[in-house]
Amino acid sequence: MIDKKLLAILVCPVTKAPVEYDEANQELVCKASGLAYPVRDGIPVMLETEARQLTVDEKLG
Repeated sequence: MIDKKLLAILVCPVTKAPVEYDEANQELVCKASGLAYPVRDGIPVMLETEARQLTVDEKLG
């Protein structure tokens, strides 16, 4: 779980757009950049090299 105050200030390092927390996949998702950043042991890893590309369905969904 990500603290709501932390989530409110986190932005995508690529686009500076807000991110959404996907609890099921333990990821922070940025639809603007099409990237999902992992959350490991409750700590967001906001590195573009660690992010995965969203699928087309995830971008639209």
